[in-house]
Amino acid sequence: MITLEYPEQTKPVLYNEQAAHPLQLLDLGRVSYAHAWQFQKLRHASVLDGTVPDTLLLLEHNPVITMGRGGLPEHIYVSEGELGRRGIELFWVERGGMATYHGPGQLVAYPILHLRDRDLHAYMERLLDVLAATVEHFGLPCERSLHGPGLWVRGAKIASIGMAVRKWVSYHGIALNVSLDLSPFALISPCGNPTERLTSLEQECGKKLSMAEVRAVFVDNFLRAFGYSLHPEVGAGHPSWLVRRLPDEEKVRPVEHLVSDLGLHTVCQEAHCPNRHECFARGTSTFLVMGDICTRACRYCAVRKGRPLPLDADEPARVARAVARMGLSTAVITSVTRDDVPDGGAAHFAAIVKAIRELSPKTHIELLVPDFQGRKESIELVCRARPDMFNHNIEAVRRIFERVRPLADYDLSLKVLEMAAAYGLRVKSGLMLGLGETWEETAQTLRDLYDHGCRYLTLGQYLAPSGHHVPMARYIAPDEFAHWKDVAMEMGFCDVASGPLVRSSYRAAAMLEKAL
Repeated sequence: MITLEYPEQTKPVLYNEQAAHPLQLLDLGRVSYAHAWQFQKLRHASVLDGTVPDTLLLLEHNPVITMGRGGLPEHIYVSEGELGRRGIELFWVERGGMATYHGPGQLVAYPILHLRDRDLHAYMERLLDVLAATVEHFGLPCERSLHGPGLWVRGAKIASIGMAVRKWVSYHGIALNVSLDLSPFALISPCGNPTERLTSLEQECGKKLSMAEVRAVFVDNFLRAFGYSLHPEVGAGHPSWLVRRLPDEEKVRPVEHLVSDLGLHTVCQEAHCPNRHECFARGTSTFLVMGDICTRACRYCAVRKGRPLPLDADEPARVARAVARMGLSTAVITSVTRDDVPDGGAAHFAAIVKAIRELSPKTHIELLVPDFQGRKESIELVCRARPDMFNHNIEAVRRIFERVRPLADYDLSLKVLEMAAAYGLRVKSGLMLGLGETWEETAQTLRDLYDHGCRYLTLGQYLAPSGHHVPMARYIAPDEFAHWKDVAMEMGFCDVASGPLVRSSYRAAAMLEKAL
């Protein structure tokens, strides 16, 4: 998500059809060096193969010392254990240069660009031009490359460059000290120069500076120096990774007819799922029970809202017959939210589980349930039915949650997951990306889910069903979904389905059978 706040005089020109090269700008916020490096590699591959345009990553790092190809162990004056006690990580990286320190208050930029002129010297000079113009914007005189690649103000280093290139696409980049705590530099020989003095924009200006303002000035100078215009976050059409061929209609009709003949609904159809034709062609679907009218007005969902009909007591038996006739190894059952029913439909879910197991005892069952307004007895009733997977979607990060789900509650959803985990059930949740969440918010949501017992996860692209729903903020490329899967698995999740077209029940059978 782009979160830059541009002063009026530094607003860049947005992408237009006449621009020679569009640039995607990703502001990652504060992120660990390991995760930034992991994503750099993924984005480098995506830029190289043309999946995404050239990209500028902006971020701040957690405290870390990085050693480039020219670095030596003696350039660090304390042990790695001592660094750890101070909360500073250490990484040896494949960029040019030696030892440097990164931390909060330092603007880090990683340009991942096609070097079309294949001139490394010219690329370095342009990066220095961008840094110099940014520093001079704040009224500071600067010199370049006094003791190697970088920028100095009154003899003290304020910015450094450490770049790398593979197949003529750049990675790594620059670091500009804005309000950085400079004391950790005393633990190293900065860029191999033990007498190097360090400074920051705030120290030289003698006043507080907004990181947002510095970022905006830097981006404007970068666009001008390299001849880019910003790529639109949401274009006229879907990107290539969201376009898919429809399967043979003859393979789709049998499931549609079976569901219709039994008077059932599927979330595949009601929620306009982009995978419904693929799933129907494979003979699978996710049953939507308790009607097709929801009592809540979630602003992301295509299911109809209003006053639903009374629950159909025969529906559990019809669902069970459909599961048996389709020969499903895994049945996924979800529902509209029924706040009009005293138990929220918990007994109905339990009856469906019982009916399926009577007709198809070998079929595994996943329940994707609402929050039941937090009623403990309702959640316990569903848990006692012992579904093979208990699924409840968080859907959005905390800051955006109320805007997307005005009648639900972020912490209540976490509590539902925690209660199911306490019953010893496999617990699953889903999160939509592309609503305007930041990287930091996404990471925090994954931590919240994990801390409340969730071990199975789906991550997918939010697509607004209509102009009346919450608008999409941006498209998330496949490499970002791959990154978040890696982050979640590293965190301890047992399995993660992450991709632009992933939905909460997409290929649920494969995840559940793997879990079993």
